Amino acid sequence: MGLFDKLRKKAEKPQKDTEEMIDLEKPDSSGWDAITAAFERLYPDQKDPKHYGVLVPWELGGDDPLTGISIYETDEYYHFVTYGLSEIFEKETDDPEVSGYGMEFTYKLKRSCISPEDEDGELRCVCGILQKIARITFSSGELFCADEYIYTGQTTGIDLHQKCGLTGFILVADKDADSIDTPNGRVDFVEFIGCTDDELLALKNKELTVPELYAKLGSDITDYGRSSVL
Repeated sequence: MGLFDKLRKKAEKPQKDTEEMIDLEKPDSSGWDAITAAFERLYPDQKDPKHYGVLVPWELGGDDPLTGISIYETDEYYHFVTYGLSEIFEKETDDPEVSGYGMEFTYKLKRSCISPEDEDGELRCVCGILQKIARITFSSGELFCADEYIYTGQTTGIDLHQKCGLTGFILVADKDADSIDTPNGRVDFVEFIGCTDDELLALKNKELTVPELYAKLGSDITDYGRSSVL
């Protein structure tokens, strides 16, 4: 079964009058549920986090390949997690050990670096970036793995108003969300951390490695207000 629920009628035993009941047959969501369970272990009091879904699924011609992105909250940061790079519904790939592309993206955004009036726009901006990067994977098969970096040469910021000093990302294994085994295979949580142009150029020029830069940052929380650590 695909992404849509199917309706089927189930007749009950006739009583005084014959009655029919509509039964909603739900798709297999075990992959989705495994991701949710992993984050509910981190945030047990958040059963209904912010969630941004797509109106038109990718397989039906939509522009966004990720089915949805949930955002959990702490006093310090927002924690994003994607749904769709792994097999969130039925198993479709041949490798039983790996679910889909074997990963989902995560991102932690510092709360204090965004204004209340920009909150929704900033959250949607992050979702747009994650969708754009996922689109590369869906279109070309390119994977984005821990200890890699994304440098595009852009000089504008990655924030909503494109004014911050962060222009790209390093990728690390999310230290809070461990890899999980789902009914469809393993899923790794790959976290994006915003970095400055000179930090990314240092990586490009092999002046240091991603783990070395990550250690210098001292945090996996993206802070739009920070300066370069180099």
